[in-house]
Amino acid sequence: MTETSFDLVLSGGTVFDPVAGTRTVTDVAVNGDRVARIAPSLAARGREVVDCAGAWVLPGLVEAHTHIFESVSKVGAPPDEAHLRRGVVAAADAGTAGASTFAAFERFVVRPAEMRVVNFLNVSVLGLIDFRFGELLNPATLVPEDALAVAREHPDVVRGFKIRLSEDVVGPAWRSLLKTSLQLAADAGLPLMVHIGETEEPLPEVLGLLRPGDIVAHCYTGKPHGILDDGKVLAEVLDARARGVLFDSAHGKSNLSFEVARKAIAEGFLPDLLTSDTSGRNWRGPVFDLVTSAAKLRALGMSMDEIVPRMTIAPARLLGLDAEGYGTLAEGGPAHVTVLRDTPETTLPDAAGNSIVAPRLEPALVLHGGRRVETTPWRGLDQDR
Repeated sequence: MTETSFDLVLSGGTVFDPVAGTRTVTDVAVNGDRVARIAPSLAARGREVVDCAGAWVLPGLVEAHTHIFESVSKVGAPPDEAHLRRGVVAAADAGTAGASTFAAFERFVVRPAEMRVVNFLNVSVLGLIDFRFGELLNPATLVPEDALAVAREHPDVVRGFKIRLSEDVVGPAWRSLLKTSLQLAADAGLPLMVHIGETEEPLPEVLGLLRPGDIVAHCYTGKPHGILDDGKVLAEVLDARARGVLFDSAHGKSNLSFEVARKAIAEGFLPDLLTSDTSGRNWRGPVFDLVTSAAKLRALGMSMDEIVPRMTIAPARLLGLDAEGYGTLAEGGPAHVTVLRDTPETTLPDAAGNSIVAPRLEPALVLHGGRRVETTPWRGLDQDR
């Protein structure tokens, strides 16, 4: 009896199963758009074989916080170039589009993108068009019925809502705007992502209003009113996590502090979601991409076993993309695969001008639905020369 052959075999890599929480040196065989087998010694049966020895073989990465409304928003980066070609097969835009701009977001971003795109809809109808002007300084731009209508008409895309609570975005009306946004999210049955840092009042005042499943973005911000007090994680932060509030690392141009992250990680406070907060302001540095953000947190104390689920199955579940096969690597499932290799040590910056020297993570191969994606070299290479 002739053994079945495979279109492609990824041979000898360290394969992660983030659902089971295991990793094994083994082979992954792909036929068409599906994972056919995960088992040792499959290379002899592959029509094409890629040697993955020494590499990390992961489910295709899922980015839960980015800004990809290119050419409309000042913060919009190109989705496929900034993400897919750097190992991310599915991503959620975090509030760049509002109800009044959603139709353009769907037409010009969601539909043409090669990757899977969903979003957190900004509670302001304006969305985040220009970071210099707070989208909620006029509280009347929060029109709950408009946002709710968009969410109900487009459940395939809208997976939550986003509000930025920095003082220059919401002004003194932050509490009433947050309460209205929470009611909107409850009416839609969706989570609310809350941007912190430079809020008018300390973080515990915000946390006390949040529900299980809501997300605090920029948990390692070095800006005022973050998660630390005297170098320790606030008790109110731990209490919020205990009742189900999620915390998102969200690097961003100005929101990852190595000092804060190092102290929090040492204390055991890891993000629930590992994200980059990529935007048109930072995708050529200091953020670059999701895998570079992951490498920074690894250098600060997180292990690959801790990192992988936070950029695969955890965001996929939050966004409802696990039902489409994202976030997992399983026999019979879709062939969404990201193969990462460690690079030599590189100088990596945070958002405050500090730097560390550590190995990066580099996508060596990316499959989206079995289709080979052309990868793009790290954008910091020119800065290294």
